[in-house]
This record gives sequence, C-alpha cells and structure tokens, in this order.
Amino acid sequence: MMGVIVTNPPKADLKDVDALARYGVATVSEAMGRTGLLGPAVRPVQQGVRVAGTAVTVIGWPGDNLMIHAAVEQCGEGDLLVVTTTSPCTDGLFGELFATALQQRGVRGVVTNTGIRDTQELRDMGFAAWSRAVSSQGTVKATGGSVNVPIAIDGQVIRPGDVILADDDGVVVVPRERARETIKRSEAREAKEAATRAAFVEGQLGLDRYGLRETLKRLGVEYRTYEEYEGEQP
Repeated sequence: MMGVIVTNPPKADLKDVDALARYGVATVSEAMGRTGLLGPAVRPVQQGVRVAGTAVTVIGWPGDNLMIHAAVEQCGEGDLLVVTTTSPCTDGLFGELFATALQQRGVRGVVTNTGIRDTQELRDMGFAAWSRAVSSQGTVKATGGSVNVPIAIDGQVIRPGDVILADDDGVVVVPRERARETIKRSEAREAKEAATRAAFVEGQLGLDRYGLRETLKRLGVEYRTYEEYEGEQP
C-alpha cells in the first residue's frame, strides 16, 4: 500500500539491539544461516564505524525526498532510517540537514538504497551512513510514498522495528522476533572463532582443524613434488 505513514510499529528491544552491536555484520549473518545481508553495492561513507538500530522504513519515488521529511517525525532514540525508492535512484536524497534533524532525535544512522551527499559533513558530525551511491544531484518534494511499511532492498525484506546492523563489511537485517536468538548464536559463533584463532596462532592449519584433507582427497586433488609435476607435463 502506498501513501501511508504508520505510527508506533512494534520494535526490537533496544537492549537486544545494543547486544547485537557487539558483533560484526559477517558474524551475525553467519549466525542466521548466511541470511539477511544487503548486497555489496550498499557501502559505508565512513570507515571504522559499527551501528545497530531499529528500522524506520521509507519508500518514496526516485528523485524525491518528501517521505524522508515525513519519516523524521516518526524517528526516535535508537532508530536507524532505511530508505528505498519505487525504482532505481542514485540522486542525493539524503544529506547533512536530514542528519542534523535525525541526530537530535537520537537516530543512529541511515541506510539508503539511493544516493547520499554531504559525505564529509556526515563524517565530521559522526552520523553513520551507508548508501548505494554518492551524488550531489538534488531532489524535489512532490510525490507521496509510505513510512514504516515493509520494504525490500537487494531481496531482503525490512520491516519497521527490525534490527539493522551495519559496519565496514556491509548491512544485515535481523527480524525483530529473532533478535535474542541471533544474539545467542552470534555469541556461540564468536567463541568458536576465538578458539580457532588461538589454534592458528599455535600453528594449526585450517586443513587439519576443519578436516579438509579428506575433502581434498574426495575431490581428487593430489599432492606432487615439483619434480613429479614437471615430469608429468607434456
């Protein structure tokens, strides 16, 4: 349904959101069975930043940021704005002025399937942003859309109140009802990786730790000395 602003949607508990922020995007996606990732084209405009927040979703028209203005009113502490359009758009729909208004409301960042501008200003003010493009192209405010409805970016459905986690590696969406389960799975995965890291420091090879020698053998991969290999060449 287009042309609706939904108020007070259910949201993941901020304690769970903050707990998920302890883990990287890759870890959380793996913990959910390698799901939830937005595509690699949605990239950070800064480096060394990880944020998690509850999604306030926006769908508008390309070249038009009217519904972002409408969404600001629906944003609050711990939220993260997520923006897409009805068809592909790389215009700079979001910039410093929007970030200023959102930052005052406790919003933690923005993820947009469109373009973004004022990137230096966003970095200077510490407002985290992920976008599909960087563009100075301006926009109009002329066409209705919707706020706080389910949207899709790169095949991932994002509902208002879902957890959005973003860092240097990309963006992942965690369904709000799976937040606590995903925290436990992420904690277990991180503990497993810590044990593997310690084993690698001690010199163990991944071939042995993961039992991959048998996999190589099953796939017909054989070892040859250099002399043997050279002697077998035509």
